[in-house]
Amino acid sequence: MEKLLAYSNGALLLSVIGLAITVLLAYPFAHALSMALQIVAHIGTLLFAVGIKLAYVARLVSLRQLGRPVH
Repeated sequence: MEKLLAYSNGALLLSVIGLAITVLLAYPFAHALSMALQIVAHIGTLLFAVGIKLAYVARLVSLRQLGRPVH
């Protein structure tokens, strides 16, 4: 379970960073991108949001299995 906790923490961090980047590309910097790249940025926003949710659930499961407090 320690490995799952480490993987889920890493996935959570990467997903948050990826979400921030895709939101920036999809909205404030959209004028600098082609339509195809804007579509990819919007799809990436959805996928990174799902990644955050999955990583958070995996983190909660691993914390519970390890007997650590789940906040």
